[in-house]
Amino acid sequence: MSNSFINRKDRIIASAIEIINEAGLASLTTKTLAMKENMSESLLYRYFGGIDEVLVEVVDTYTKFDKAMLATIEAKSILHFDKVLELFRTLSTYYAGYSDMAAIVLNYEELLHNVNTRETIAQCIKIRTEFVRKELQLAMEQGEIIDCFSAEELACMFFGTMERDLLNRRIENEDLSHDKAALSILDKLDVLLRKK
Repeated sequence: MSNSFINRKDRIIASAIEIINEAGLASLTTKTLAMKENMSESLLYRYFGGIDEVLVEVVDTYTKFDKAMLATIEAKSILHFDKVLELFRTLSTYYAGYSDMAAIVLNYEELLHNVNTRETIAQCIKIRTEFVRKELQLAMEQGEIIDCFSAEELACMFFGTMERDLLNRRIENEDLSHDKAALSILDKLDVLLRKK
């Protein structure tokens, strides 16, 4: 494969993510993608067999850094609760730096209904959730945080807060950086949950 071929494929994926962010997942078609890339639909088919292949690549792009991110956090010699906070700070920074990618989070449900993306997106959600639950459970067992909620309940609060913040940013505060709003919430949860 030539370098220009690979670069063009990457640009097509970036454009697909932009379309999802700007107009929603249902707006991602070969026609809209070809128009955004200023190419014919037939040329688009030289790079991808159809919109389902594009969507699979979009999801793969979204999940690409998860394994390395979680391994890096897991390897740190910090408290279990700090690992949870580190994960959400990392995700906040990621979504702030690549705001179009946050649209993928807001389309989880639709991606879970797509036969081509279901397994990959479900695995991403499952791995992230299991990591957070495990670290929260260990944090409670080791007396790092109060145990007024179960690890499952706390995981739902953390992920729900992140998703709600992304949604709020989209509908209310486009100018408010996701990472600043999310970090403020993380700081408050830290104060509320951490044992003194």
